[in-house]
Amino acid sequence: MQKRRILLIVLAVGILILYRQLNPVENLVLQHVTGTTMGTIAYSIKYLAEEEAYYKKEVDSILVAFNQSLSTYIPDSEISRFNLEDSITYQSTFMYPILKMSQEMFVGSKGAYDPTIGPLVNAWGFGPKKKSMLDSAIVDSLLRVVGFEQVVFDEKGAYKPSDTYLDFSASAKGYALDVIAHFLHAKGVENYMIEIGGEVRCQGQNQNQTVWKIGIEKPEMNQGQGHAYATVFVNNRSLATSGNYRNYYEENGRIIAHTISPFTGYNVSHNLLSASIFAPNCTLADGYATACMVMGLEESIEMIKKLNGVDAFFIYSDENGALKSFATAGIESQVEVL
Repeated sequence: MQKRRILLIVLAVGILILYRQLNPVENLVLQHVTGTTMGTIAYSIKYLAEEEAYYKKEVDSILVAFNQSLSTYIPDSEISRFNLEDSITYQSTFMYPILKMSQEMFVGSKGAYDPTIGPLVNAWGFGPKKKSMLDSAIVDSLLRVVGFEQVVFDEKGAYKPSDTYLDFSASAKGYALDVIAHFLHAKGVENYMIEIGGEVRCQGQNQNQTVWKIGIEKPEMNQGQGHAYATVFVNNRSLATSGNYRNYYEENGRIIAHTISPFTGYNVSHNLLSASIFAPNCTLADGYATACMVMGLEESIEMIKKLNGVDAFFIYSDENGALKSFATAGIESQVEVL
């Protein structure tokens, strides 16, 4: 009798373990961590984990360290100190990976993504410094210090001309998101959705045991809460969207958008309104989305074709001003235009 009871207990435990293995999501709770980073940028992290696995404190600590390394708005950050000098020995684990990925994106975009464009971004009023009074001579002088090919780096440190100014804001949100994703992986979290300032990474399933569905915003100026133009299923990929419909100002009846071309020194003007890039990590997605907004629709389509593991969804205006969209083959079946 005793042996039979032990056998039944062992059998029950085995069934329970097997059930949990076959239904991992059902046995976890939805955790939701929110906050702000990089000043006022909101973040939202949803993940399925054990009830006690609430990582708000750890996430905030990681983001504080991240900003202390890469924020140009913090005077004593690692990058701010580098911008005052011509060389640096890394003080954090964040600098070398972003330099390495920036090199990849600089080459992949033929210079459209260039983190040395900071002086022009500042001069146009989109950085930590006040807007300058600009004319063509000043723009030309600032263009002379732009060019990521001037930055030399290895695993220990980096060198640049003393007047070269680095600013990774075009990929910083995506990179911060990747750092948080790495943390969740280390904690054994397999199902999550991380969003920082509109950039997203999704893995596994949501609490309804379905693939995460993400909205792509309609590119409308002068709108508070944006409306969705499309939705897309995202699984084990990152998504970043760039557009000129949010960050801009008007001057003398002209719209000055935040995307500045590293080729001309002026803000871009073309019919590509929004570039949503899908990539293996969010740093690449974020950076290539910015590059697309520099390049315009046709050049962006050609670039994406040459990049491994990268897809795109573009929203643009046709000759009559109507909104149109284009999706690359890898995500076309996952996108639904509303």
